[in-house]
Amino acid sequence: MSHEVDVVVVGGGPAGLAAATRLRERGVARVLVIEREAQAGGVPRHCVHPGFGLRDLHRSLSGPRYAGELVRRALVHGVEILTSATVTDVDAAGVSLTSMSGTRRIDARAIVVATGARERPRAARHVAGDRPAGIFTTGQLQQWTYVEKLPVGRRALVVGAEHVSFSALMTLRHAGVATVAMATELAHHQSVGGAGLFARAYARAPLHTSTRVLEIRGRRRVESVVLEHVHSGRTWVETVDTVVFTGDWIPDHELVRRGGVVMDPGTLGPSSDAAGRTSIETLYAAGNLMHPVESADVAARGAREVADAVAAELVHRPGGTQPWVTLRCEGPLQWIWPNRIMEGHTPPLLRVRTKDFTAARTLEAVSVEGRVAVSDTLRRTTPHRSLRAPHGIVTALGHGGIEIVRLV
Repeated sequence: MSHEVDVVVVGGGPAGLAAATRLRERGVARVLVIEREAQAGGVPRHCVHPGFGLRDLHRSLSGPRYAGELVRRALVHGVEILTSATVTDVDAAGVSLTSMSGTRRIDARAIVVATGARERPRAARHVAGDRPAGIFTTGQLQQWTYVEKLPVGRRALVVGAEHVSFSALMTLRHAGVATVAMATELAHHQSVGGAGLFARAYARAPLHTSTRVLEIRGRRRVESVVLEHVHSGRTWVETVDTVVFTGDWIPDHELVRRGGVVMDPGTLGPSSDAAGRTSIETLYAAGNLMHPVESADVAARGAREVADAVAAELVHRPGGTQPWVTLRCEGPLQWIWPNRIMEGHTPPLLRVRTKDFTAARTLEAVSVEGRVAVSDTLRRTTPHRSLRAPHGIVTALGHGGIEIVRLV
């Protein structure tokens, strides 16, 4: 069968662009990136604050400059980029897409899916109340502020206290909106140290911990929000006209799920190994599709490693059926990754994430017989932030027979 391209990359964000550029550097002849928006570059295009590119480009750039640099590098290396096109189906032999030109099928020797992750909107969080205007996610807020140049509101409540929540705080200030407060159901914020102080100093916004949104009120526009302290049950009302739901990420997994890829119940992304290999031999995952959510430069660096595996296997794809082991997690662990490993192969790392804050505890690798093969200490954890597992646990995975990783 003839192929239109060697590799098609679905998603033109940092991970997709980095993977495509690396594929060309490795000598792959024809690489096509398909991006559904009118411009490639992904979420950083809408983030004007600095800090992008520290780990991959080794300098601090604003989001738009970072995105522009990734696009420039891809084009210089001969990557083809197709924008304003949506991939509707993916399978082992290629993709189907739709655009203003109609529908089209593109066959490829390998497919890299880098569709990223998205924040859960208000509806997915089951917040009660009215359905007025003035409710955003961080992504929607940034598009309104930096792309569409639309007015946002005057007084806002930020729901969440992850890294991205403080990005929303800065965007609100750029939009001329006062942040009345931040609220998180967890006991502490989940960003870097001093983030709570930053919120108070930068936006004069108190951070309400152990607090959830009980109800949103308003007819045409948000008028107020009812908050509840999760332990005491105390409720109060904040008068705001804007609510921004931040974080609580989920992979954009619909495409690979429809394509028949085995999914991981923890990450909610495709079950994958450290090189992005999924249950479909020619289909690879990259970036925050595998496990949400890492920063743009971390996702880009990981995507380059996926591209290395793709390039190598285009030259010599292993013959026959490879024996794979699917890993599960238990205890307060929310997910582990990689959650799919080739039998007898030691992954380069194992990342874990917990559902709540934990002190230093014991991490165990458990065999299929229920025997603890090895244990080690995992330092304290923060929800919404992944952590590398100790080397002893990683090494045990390569010895075979490990089925469960648990925190006790």
